[in-house]
Amino acid sequence: MTGQVRTVDGRVAGRRGQETRQKLLDCLREMLSTSPYRDVKVIDVARMAGTSPATFYQYFPDVEGAVLEIAEEMAKDADTLKELVAGKSWAGKSGPTTSEELVDGFLAFWRKNDAILRVVTLGAAEGDKRFFKIRMTVLNAVAKPLAEAVKELQAKGQADKSLDPNAVSGALVSLLAAAAEHQKAFTSWGVKVKDLKPNLAPLVYLGVTGKKAPK
Repeated sequence: MTGQVRTVDGRVAGRRGQETRQKLLDCLREMLSTSPYRDVKVIDVARMAGTSPATFYQYFPDVEGAVLEIAEEMAKDADTLKELVAGKSWAGKSGPTTSEELVDGFLAFWRKNDAILRVVTLGAAEGDKRFFKIRMTVLNAVAKPLAEAVKELQAKGQADKSLDPNAVSGALVSLLAAAAEHQKAFTSWGVKVKDLKPNLAPLVYLGVTGKKAPK
């Protein structure tokens, strides 16, 4: 762990303190993956970490404060999503490949961070600006470079110039997020998770280029 980590009252935490703080975050992350967010209590997180509630409150004001720490770390990792779109080609046979890699990478990121993203989505839906900002950071990691890709194609005459690039990218990212959030629900429709990519990718390609993916 690098940089200074401070306690709630502003003191700089030592090495052991930093390790305890990180252990609390790790335990909270694990609990979020198995329990509803509102059922997670400070005493349960502290017990799992082998420490006391008093120690928890040295580092975090409450469970929500600790959850925000995890969410902010996750949002920083979302920068990797930009690499799925930025600088990638949508021309010729490269286009479908770019689309497939975007869908695959986006769904994988969501699966990896499913527990904290559920909490972020819930908080954003309830109007909490902090969670909304984090959610938009994640979505913008794809939306912004996707809008640039549409603009580039329009400039080359390879996409419909009447379309609004920001609207196109926003709609496609919303589609990806909705699919990602419902990956488990697809099984109730008789759809296997592995079948999402080959069926979503052509829709993304069509949205960006305005054309059907070449066979």
